[in-house]
Amino acid sequence: MFKKVFPLSAILSLRFLGLFLVLPMISIYALSLDGATPLLVGVVVGGYALTQAIFQVPFGSMSDKIGRKPTILIGLVIFFIGSVVCAYSTDIYTLMLGRFLQGAGAIGSVITAMISDLVEEKIRGKAMAIMGASIALSFALAMGLGPVIGASYGVDTLFFITAGLSIFAILVLFTKVPTPPRIKHIYHGKVTTKDILKDSNLLNMIIINAMQKGLMTSAFVLIPIILTSDAFAWEKSDLYMVYLPAMVLGLIAMGPAAVFGEKHNKPKEIFLVSIVLFIGAFLTMGLTTSSTMFIVGVSMFFIAFNMMEPLVQSMITKFAKVHQKGAALGIANSVAYFATFIGGTFTGLMLDISDRGVIGISIAATATIWLLWTLKLQNPIKHSHLYISKDSIDLAKLESLENEHIAEWYINETENVIVIKYIPSAMDEDELKGKILR
Repeated sequence: MFKKVFPLSAILSLRFLGLFLVLPMISIYALSLDGATPLLVGVVVGGYALTQAIFQVPFGSMSDKIGRKPTILIGLVIFFIGSVVCAYSTDIYTLMLGRFLQGAGAIGSVITAMISDLVEEKIRGKAMAIMGASIALSFALAMGLGPVIGASYGVDTLFFITAGLSIFAILVLFTKVPTPPRIKHIYHGKVTTKDILKDSNLLNMIIINAMQKGLMTSAFVLIPIILTSDAFAWEKSDLYMVYLPAMVLGLIAMGPAAVFGEKHNKPKEIFLVSIVLFIGAFLTMGLTTSSTMFIVGVSMFFIAFNMMEPLVQSMITKFAKVHQKGAALGIANSVAYFATFIGGTFTGLMLDISDRGVIGISIAATATIWLLWTLKLQNPIKHSHLYISKDSIDLAKLESLENEHIAEWYINETENVIVIKYIPSAMDEDELKGKILR
């Protein structure tokens, strides 16, 4: 499993490392450019997410049709171009254009769908945890290096590094990433957005994913601006002393959360605890006058974010049927990136017309509504998978079999295997075999 997942996780991590490197500094940097206002700074921080939102669904659907690898290549090339535009920008509008281009290379859902293609569902949670951990490590590395490199060599250097990372990711794609199996599913209808949104489990996960990502950009607009303002008067080069320990605490919390959420099938409980921490984090960052308490608030934010991160994508792939994975992840990430854009833009606007106390209370109130909504979430039903040679199956019997305890079945044509997803507590494996074997 690790050999299949690690190269894809590395590609996504390299891309996120590039995005994360600038996060600790970009709001301060953008505010210094010609034409900058707090609102436009908020747009720049979350700008990549607007085009991510627009292109997630097309990229996800495209990957289902032309293949995952070609789609990932297209996304990485666009990301490279956007990074170069950002590096050479001298005014707020050029920087905004570059951020929009960075986001247009929307490959996140494609990589997640490819991992689900390569890895059996029973160990997919571990695969998603590996992916989440690699992204979190990129986050931690970026929080330490970004402020130091940006303060010493300029934020434009961070964008050049980002462009170089995208080239390295392309090399990994064509030298280390295996080709996924050809899957023939049993569904003949076209996947529609309506079908996905009608599934209450998928809808709940789409909302959870969106809120988590929206709060991320709100935090990264607020944290550097507030810490370097007159309220606390931190130097830009010292910001790593806040981000790095907070990220370490987040990484420590992520492991137990992933185990409890996946192995013990309690993701709902993890999501609820995380939302409570988000509420506490923004109230603390908005209202405190103490640097120490502000750092506590930042730490609470990172712990909450990292507890959720390895579970969200995994739950979406569990609830989606095999022919919906690319589209479902595309829709979920599209909505999430739109929320990311709104989070940054809203926070920038609020900084223009209000203060951090009002912002903290407003975000905490919104998160409280989110908490109440999430109480309706159901933990996923545990399924097992029967892997059996296609040659030993009577396809006529399988195609005619209708059973409420069978979620779906599909054919892995590369390995000549039929995969049947069923509820083991309601149906015995031998009973199932008896219904479909020749």
